[in-house]
Amino acid sequence: MKKIKYISLLLFLAICASCINDESHESNLPISEIIIEASSIQEVYNIEKNDNLTISPVISQTNKNKDVTYTWEINQEVYSHDKQFIYSGDVLGSYKCRLILANEDGKTFFPFIVNVNSPYEEGITIVSKDSEGNSMLSFMLGNPDGTDSGIFKEGDCFSVNNTDIPFASNVSDIIQTNENLIIACRGKEEEATSTLYYLNDKTFVVENMVTVSEYPDFRPTRMAVPEMNSVGTAYPILSDDGKIYEFSTLEGVVTEARKLQSNYSQSYGYYQEITGYYYLIFWDKVVNGLCELYNGYGPYYCSNKYHLSRQECIDSTQYNYFYGREFVNMFVPRLTSAQASTESAQIVVLTKSGFINQKTILDIGFWQYNYETAQNVLIDNGGSTMSGIGTSRFTEGTPHVANRTYYSLLFGVENDIYRWNYTSSEWIINAKILTSVGSDKAIITSMEISADHTRTYIAYYEPDEEGLNGHVAVINTDTGELLAQYDNICYRPVKIMYKKK
Repeated sequence: MKKIKYISLLLFLAICASCINDESHESNLPISEIIIEASSIQEVYNIEKNDNLTISPVISQTNKNKDVTYTWEINQEVYSHDKQFIYSGDVLGSYKCRLILANEDGKTFFPFIVNVNSPYEEGITIVSKDSEGNSMLSFMLGNPDGTDSGIFKEGDCFSVNNTDIPFASNVSDIIQTNENLIIACRGKEEEATSTLYYLNDKTFVVENMVTVSEYPDFRPTRMAVPEMNSVGTAYPILSDDGKIYEFSTLEGVVTEARKLQSNYSQSYGYYQEITGYYYLIFWDKVVNGLCELYNGYGPYYCSNKYHLSRQECIDSTQYNYFYGREFVNMFVPRLTSAQASTESAQIVVLTKSGFINQKTILDIGFWQYNYETAQNVLIDNGGSTMSGIGTSRFTEGTPHVANRTYYSLLFGVENDIYRWNYTSSEWIINAKILTSVGSDKAIITSMEISADHTRTYIAYYEPDEEGLNGHVAVINTDTGELLAQYDNICYRPVKIMYKKK
């Protein structure tokens, strides 16, 4: 019996040894590591909202090809187990992603980032309308270095992003404020209804709209709204009859004006300080004088007497600085960000007295406290310097831009761009043509200038063309050299602007 037990024990040990030898043999085999081909996947992907992203990684294994499982994660949550990563960028943002590849020998990880960017991040933005009043919104993406990509989005950007909302007729203005684009439309001429749209400035999706039917005469032309606005504050909107209405942007309410109740020129001045304080300047056509709202306070009239009221201006015409002059136009020369930190803003006012054209260069705030005399004095850097005798080509409705880098006013008449050095003794009626755009029949309707003042954007249309007859020329502000040309990208331009981030 003992011999049988010993034999059984020896057989058991032999079997165990055989098992140990087999396992030892397998463990000595090289593992099959998973390798991802570098060119088949990137560390960062940038797509535009609503674009689709497909990633098809190419893999290999260092030894035996074994079964591999795929796991795609987005923000540490499992997204799919497919071999391809197929993703639609529905929501703007930056997403941390990871690919996990696994076989029986181990895992390989590859982290990457997907940025879903706005297709309308920053760049040239145009509102236009055709001969029947149909409105259109156009956009060309800008680059981080401040240049332009050269590609306008196809179609009407309003309709593309708001398929269930009709775009009202006769678009008249567009502004950017508090992460919104606000677009004003006058509507059809036979209807007493105007519309204001709030668009998300990153997606161009309508977030709110205000239909104004209670004021039949409200036909918005210019929205005098600062880039940063506040709850409970009403801002002026000019109507085509010279009347001003008040617009509470954050509440979405239009009312009759309580402060500016006269009749006003369509040309107005605007400046906003880095601190957020703003100046809005209008020409009162009844008083024939310049008035200002400062952070909503006022109106204060430009005078030789500090904070002259409108009634004082009427009762005591000797204090009205512009009394007896006819308004021509006004403009605030643009400051670069560097200039804005060191220089004060100015407004240039062009007026006429008979056949004599006059210019006045004022500090944007009109007055300054004189500590020696303990009085507030008018800051006038240009006085009543004559700018020519006769009829000037620069009128109230002339499209224009001005800047403090070259001290120049560029303005468009038909298809010609004129340049005038507003700080010199040169008469504006003698301003020379800097360059011309389009055909001889082209008509310039709006202008914009880059943040560094080096480029000027000229929006114009060709009357003899049908459909998309709107064009944009980009010129060197100093020399007039044509830098870029974009043809047939909109209807007749109403306003061109550079939308910021």
